[in-house]
Amino acid sequence: MAIGTTKLWKSLMPFSHGLLQYRFLNSLPSMQMLQETIKEVVELKTYQKIPDLLTSFEQARRNPNPFSFLSTFPQIIRTRIVDEILQSFIPLRPRSRPQNAYACLLSYTLQSPNPLPLSLAILQQTLRSGCVPVPQTHLLLSSAWLEHRHCESHSIQNILLEMKSIGYHPDCGTCNYLISSLCAVDQLTEAVKVLKGMAGAGCVPDSESYDTVIKAMCKVRRTAEALDMIKQMVEKVGLTPRQGTLVKVAAALRANREMWRAVEMIEFLEREGHIIGFESYELVVEGCLECGEYILAGKVVIGMTEKGLLPYIGVRQKLVERLAGIGEWKLACAVRQRFVELQS
Repeated sequence: MAIGTTKLWKSLMPFSHGLLQYRFLNSLPSMQMLQETIKEVVELKTYQKIPDLLTSFEQARRNPNPFSFLSTFPQIIRTRIVDEILQSFIPLRPRSRPQNAYACLLSYTLQSPNPLPLSLAILQQTLRSGCVPVPQTHLLLSSAWLEHRHCESHSIQNILLEMKSIGYHPDCGTCNYLISSLCAVDQLTEAVKVLKGMAGAGCVPDSESYDTVIKAMCKVRRTAEALDMIKQMVEKVGLTPRQGTLVKVAAALRANREMWRAVEMIEFLEREGHIIGFESYELVVEGCLECGEYILAGKVVIGMTEKGLLPYIGVRQKLVERLAGIGEWKLACAVRQRFVELQS
C-alpha cells in the first residue's frame, strides 16, 4: 500500500464499517469511492473529516458533485445535514481548511431544487471563514435568486429573512456578494433593488454595497444614477465613497463629456467634508480641457492646488495656454502663480 494511502487511511480512522476499510486498502481513489465515503461520514456524523477527504481526492473538483447523494433525502433532512456540516466546520483551523467542502456544498445546493435560503447560509459561512467562492458561483447564485424572485414573487426583504427559518441571519457580507453576483451578470437593476431592500432584513448597506453598484453603473455609463447613489450614501447613510469609486465615476463622466456634473460632484463631496484624491481631480481637469471648458478647468485647478495637489506638467501647460488663448489672462495668471507657489 502506498505511503500516501496509508496516511490517508490513518487520518480517517476510526470508521466502523469493514467494507469502507476494504475499499481504501484495495482500491484506487475514485469519485464513486469519495461519494460513498462522504455518505459514510454523514451517517456517522463525523463531519469534520470531510475537508481532508475532499483535499485528498483530486476528483472532488469534478462532476458529479460529491454531495449529490443528499438529493435522496427529504428537503428538511437535507437542510439539517448541511447545517450540521457547516456548524462542524466552525472550530476547524486554519479557517480556510474547509474551502473545497464549502465550494462543493454551494455548487450542489445552488443547482438543486429550492436552493434558497440554504445556499445563502452556505455562502455566509464560506465568506465568514475567509474563503472566496469559485467564480462560477456568481452565475449560479444570480440565476437561483432571479428564478426564486420570479416564481415566488417574494420581496427582497422576505427572501433574505427566509434564512432565519433555518437558524441563520442575513448579513451585509452575504448581501454584498449577492449584489456583486447580480452586477457580474448585468442584472444591475436587481442589484439596486437588493441594496435598497437590505435594511428591511436588518442589514444596513455599507460602503462596499454602494461602491459595487456605483462601479457597475459607471461601467455602462449610467452616470446620473451613479451620482444619485453617491448622494444617497453620503447624505442618508453617512458613508464615505472610496477613492477608487470616485475615480470610476469621474472617468465615466469624462467619457460622457459631462464635466459640469463632475465638478458638481466634487463640490458636493467637499461641502460634506470628504477628501477628493489627485486622480479624480486630474480626470476632471483633463475632461474639461477636452470639452473646451477652459474656465471651468481653471477653477477646478485652483481648488485642486488649494489642497496641495499639482496637475501633471502637460496639463498645466495646456491649461495656461488655453486660458490665454481665449483672453482669460487674469485666470491664467492666477493659475500659473498657484503652480509656481506649489513648485517652490
